[in-house]
Amino acid sequence: MMTRLVVITYVLLQLIGCAVSQNDPDGWAYLEKYGYFKRDDGNSASLRSSEFVTQAIMKFQRMVGIPVTGKMTDETREWMKKPRCGVSDNVGNSDAARKKRYALHGDKWGHTDLTYKMSRSSSSLDKRIVEKELQRAFDVWTKHTPLTFTPSRSNKVDIDILFSRGNHGDGDPFDGPSNTLAHAFFPSSGGDAHFDDDEPYTHQTHHGVNLFQVAAHEFGHSLGLGHSDVRDALMAPIYNGYQPSFELHEDDIEAIQELYGRKVTADVATKKPYPKPTRGPVINIPNICRDSAIDAITMTEDGTTYVFKGEYYYRLNAYGLDSGYPKKISADWEGLTGPVDSVITWKNGFTYIFKGSNYWKYENMRFVYGPRSIGKGFPGLPDDIDAAFVWSGNGKTYFMKGTEYWRYSGKDVDYGYPKPISVWKGLPNEIHAAFQWENGRTYFFHKESYYRYNDKDFNVDSSYPRPTGTWWLGCPDKEQIIQYDKDHANGNADMNMIPPDNSEKDLDSDQWVGVQDSSSTNSISAILVTICLVSVRFINNSRYS
Repeated sequence: MMTRLVVITYVLLQLIGCAVSQNDPDGWAYLEKYGYFKRDDGNSASLRSSEFVTQAIMKFQRMVGIPVTGKMTDETREWMKKPRCGVSDNVGNSDAARKKRYALHGDKWGHTDLTYKMSRSSSSLDKRIVEKELQRAFDVWTKHTPLTFTPSRSNKVDIDILFSRGNHGDGDPFDGPSNTLAHAFFPSSGGDAHFDDDEPYTHQTHHGVNLFQVAAHEFGHSLGLGHSDVRDALMAPIYNGYQPSFELHEDDIEAIQELYGRKVTADVATKKPYPKPTRGPVINIPNICRDSAIDAITMTEDGTTYVFKGEYYYRLNAYGLDSGYPKKISADWEGLTGPVDSVITWKNGFTYIFKGSNYWKYENMRFVYGPRSIGKGFPGLPDDIDAAFVWSGNGKTYFMKGTEYWRYSGKDVDYGYPKPISVWKGLPNEIHAAFQWENGRTYFFHKESYYRYNDKDFNVDSSYPRPTGTWWLGCPDKEQIIQYDKDHANGNADMNMIPPDNSEKDLDSDQWVGVQDSSSTNSISAILVTICLVSVRFINNSRYS
């Protein structure tokens, strides 16, 4: 009887999937939902009747491995009906010419001993089975990396797992049976994994949806992997069905090891060490890693993220500090010298930089005008603004100074402002920088930590604050830097001021600290591994929840 019920449920799921697809005959809603159309694009209506649509369809066809025609063929529609992951596809990475098929989202955990908990279990499986299958899914990644995953009952864990239906508080509601099975956050967005509890999750059977394989896929996102266009890879976006003898695909292994390295076995650990080199590695640690408090941060209209600190600014890639930085603010931002107070990029595409009683306007980095008086251009706002941002919760603009904040609409401050920052639950009383990132979430920076805000709960997300240096700048852990300093204070290496080879010629030398080491201490090895990982250029084209 139970077998018949599962079979009937599965058939119904396929019919529901067809109905959904019939409501979207051109696939536009599907392509937009999964990242092939840019959301909130004012030109989207006209673009959809042009080459833009053809290119989007071609990218989807490449992603799932079917003939690339650029037309909405019957085969394309059938693939759009299939159950899949809710995370957007890395469509920018599907070009046939690229060397690597897998996609790295661009961020990773700063430690390898991760904790997790299941806040709410599945209604279709016994809780003990769910717990066992989730651990098996984590073990898929443990087998090939130094990562470990430990269940915990603490409120603060790295990965929070939730089974829920419909709207569940993250702004990305589930759609009922079939279609979207689950979705997960990337590490910089928390790493949590959410599963649609309307799905008939099953255990070691071809019927329903295999929980183990879906969980292993979602945990790949939690670790920093995007979708792969290798159809047989675990990180392919489309659910491939139950595989009794599941093994991680080579594409998945290469991807996860590029982020975290290979698993160190006992044999490797006990090998005879190599002879000590006559000239050790040259390591460059930016001073911003030693003091990661920032003045301002923004993402300009072209999608580039910039950090401002003192007289310098840094460009961030998907993993941390970009090569060739820092640079002098005065060298590239016309009419402006550092330090600055705050920066904001509005929906109109213009970036405004505030300093003292004045502000400057730019289009990306192109100078428009300035300086102009804050009192005249933004009446009602104070001078020396600490932070400015467009809040993702309501799309309105906010300014913060000291322990107060102002809401700005049109050309004036809203009635009843300023108000105390304590209204924002979970935030410290003073905010030094804030901005809305490409995932649509708002981040607040205080000293060397940052907070991600939950717009639904109007509170800081769990597991925050986190260190800015590790998560945004790609710096080594503070503990590594401290140990490194101790070793060199004891005379284990010669300190030299060595700016990186690709730095600006006029860059002040104290922005970088370098070392030429003649020894091979553990702390140096650890930091070298971290710096090497930071130097990898990652692709950053995935959706964040």
